[in-house]
Amino acid sequence: MVNKDQLLAVLSQHIGITNGIGVKQLALRLEIEERHVRTLVSDLREDGHAICAHPRTGYFIAQTKEEWAQTRQFIINRSMHGLRWVSRVDKIALPDLLGQLHVPT
Repeated sequence: MVNKDQLLAVLSQHIGITNGIGVKQLALRLEIEERHVRTLVSDLREDGHAICAHPRTGYFIAQTKEEWAQTRQFIINRSMHGLRWVSRVDKIALPDLLGQLHVPT
C-alpha cells in the first residue's frame, strides 16, 4: 500500500501553483484510489507539510507564502460552509455552534 512518504516524493516534483497535479493523475501514478490520495494529503498536512490544493490547480507544494495563504483561506471557507450547513440543519445559530466547537472566528 502506498504511504504518505511516497506521495510526498511525487508531490516534491510539483512545487508551485503552476505545477499542480490533479487527484486523478496522482491516483493513476501511484496506482491507488483517489480517496486514498486525499487521506494521505490530510496526513501530510497534519505532519506540517504545506500541501496546497484547489479544484482548478490540483495538488502542489506551496512555493510562496501567498500560495499557502490562498490554500489556507480556501480550506477555511470550505469548513465554514460546512459549519453553516450543520447549524441550519441542527437549527443552531452559527455563533452558538462555533462557541460549542471552540472555533475562533
